[in-house]
Order: sequence, then structure tokens, then C-alpha cells
Amino acid sequence: MKLQHYINNIEKINEEVVCDIQNRLDNLTKPLGSLGKLEEIVKRLGGILNTSIPKVDKRTIVIMCADNGVTDEGVSSCPKSVTATVTKNFLKGITGINVFSKHTSSDITVVDIGVDDDIQCSDIINRKIRKGTSNMLKGPAMTREEAEKAILIGIEIVKDLKEKGYNLLGTGEMGIGNTTTSSAVAAVLTSSEVEKMVGVGSGLSKAAYKNKIDVIKKSIELNKPDCKDPIDVLSKVGGFDIAGLVGVYLGSAYYKIPVVIDGFISATAALVAIKINPIAKDYIFPSHSSAEPGSKKIMEALGFEPTLNLDMRLGEGTGAALFFNIIDMAVNAYVEMGTFNDANIEPYKPLN
Repeated sequence: MKLQHYINNIEKINEEVVCDIQNRLDNLTKPLGSLGKLEEIVKRLGGILNTSIPKVDKRTIVIMCADNGVTDEGVSSCPKSVTATVTKNFLKGITGINVFSKHTSSDITVVDIGVDDDIQCSDIINRKIRKGTSNMLKGPAMTREEAEKAILIGIEIVKDLKEKGYNLLGTGEMGIGNTTTSSAVAAVLTSSEVEKMVGVGSGLSKAAYKNKIDVIKKSIELNKPDCKDPIDVLSKVGGFDIAGLVGVYLGSAYYKIPVVIDGFISATAALVAIKINPIAKDYIFPSHSSAEPGSKKIMEALGFEPTLNLDMRLGEGTGAALFFNIIDMAVNAYVEMGTFNDANIEPYKPLN
């Protein structure tokens, strides 16, 4: 199906189920609202999954991997080859997300959507559009058709995962130079100064940091992305990994699966998705506040308040995996706590 079909057919979550869950929460043996954000999490989970007893026992982190042509401009302290190396290492079990996913009982789904390498591994999903985007300082990073294709790939990945029984997704990415592309996309969509979006990424010198800012500014000036057209912005100064994650968010909303944002890059993708269809926001959960400078600005634009603040900026989906534990606790408290009737206690009543 065409991309517009998925965009136009995202439905709102079931508010009747949300109300049913609220009623049970108010009858649990606790003061009204005393579980705070955990109550909001379980309500939204139920509304998404269309059940008053939400179950999220099969989860995976979708990691979109791609290279970025803008690395030719010295915006990263790491060579471009690291993208392919780390993508392969995900399957060796030695990366940060491998540890985090192992201890949160989750899988990882690794997608090569644009790595500049001929990766031969049956456990890596090969949906390569081409070997990295073009250098956005020389022209658009990709064509609009390529951007839409990458979004569709993300949607199709979600469809396949739902058919395999997954009921909770997290987002992750791997791509040298993608804090540069994310900063560019986010700066345009939030009408922010580039300096307020850009961080040191994997560790830049002062001179390299200044160069990174200059490259982003010049790329935006050259390509003139239309802030009212998120796909135009994505195609001109974004990356295949970001576009693929946009599809994961839109696909999760279309197929009614809760999905968790990781850090700065995946939050940028969430911003694009919500700009494309605001209803998608109801299906998306923030996890942590990334240490990247632009993260706070994006969260404000999204209207989200991350639960965790650990000064993390690893990416890969690690923050999303951590948040799975919070989701589990929210569901367990809701399902396993007794009611006032069970405990022979008079229900709490709000004071007038």
C-alpha cells in the first residue's frame, strides 16, 4: 500500500478502555493518583492495545542502521566504517543494547536501511535503499521518493513484527554522523537556532564542534527545507535511519502497538512522525532525557516529559530498553494490587 494510506488511517486509542482502567486504578488499595506517571502509562497501554488488562510480554528494539554522506565534512570523530562494524557487532552480543535488551527480556531487530557496506548476515534485515545518503552540504541528502520508501520500510517492519506476536517496540539507531542530521531536522522543525541543537556527538574538539554547526547551517541554507512539510525536511537534511524510524512510529500507530523513544535521534524521528500525523503521539512513549543539547527542545515540541534522566547519550535503543522495566512495573502494579474491597478498606474519596 502507498504511504498516504497508512498516514490517513491511524485511529485514536480507545478512550472507553482508558476510562475502565482509570476506574480500576481508583479502586486499588492506594491514595488516588498516587502511582503518578505509572497510572498514565498503563491507561495509554490499554487504550492502544484495546484491553483493560494490557499485556506487553513480547518486545523488541528496532535498530535502524545507515550511513550519512555528511560525514565527508568531518562532523564526527569516528570514521564512517564504524557504522558497519557496530551493526555487525549487534549480532555478536557485545554492544550496549545487547546488555540492556538481555536484562529487560527483549529482543533486537537490526535493519540495514543504508549502511555503506555489503553486510552478509542472515540475522540482519537487509532493506538497504543505497549505501548511505548524499552529502547534504552538496545537495539534498536523499530524494523525496527515497525518504518515503524509507518510511514505508519502517512501517513494513512493524507489520512483520506484529505478525510475529510482538506487542511492545522500542526504537534505536546506528549511523555515524546522525547527530548532525538529527540536529538539522530538529532545528528546522522546531524553528530553533542550530547552536541550541548541536552537541559534541561522539566527542568533538572545539574546532570540530564549530565545524559541525557551520555544516548544518550551510546545509539548511543550501537545501531550504520546508518546515511545513516534514518529509521535505527529512529528505533534504535527514538520514535513512531517521526516516526508517519515522516509519516505525507511524507503523506502530497504524498497527496499534505501543512504541518507546530512545534518545535524541529517535526523538527527532518521533517529531517528524507526529508532524506527519499528530494522532501518532498517543502511541509513543518517551523514555529518558538524552544528554544531547537538543533533546530538551524536541521533548518540549513533542509535549513529552521523559521519566528517566540519566545523562545517557549512547543511542542504540538503550534508553528504550531501560524504560521497558518502568512499563512492566506499571502493568504489574495495576494487575496485581488488590482493590479496597479485597482489603476491607473504605475507598479514598477526593476532598471537595
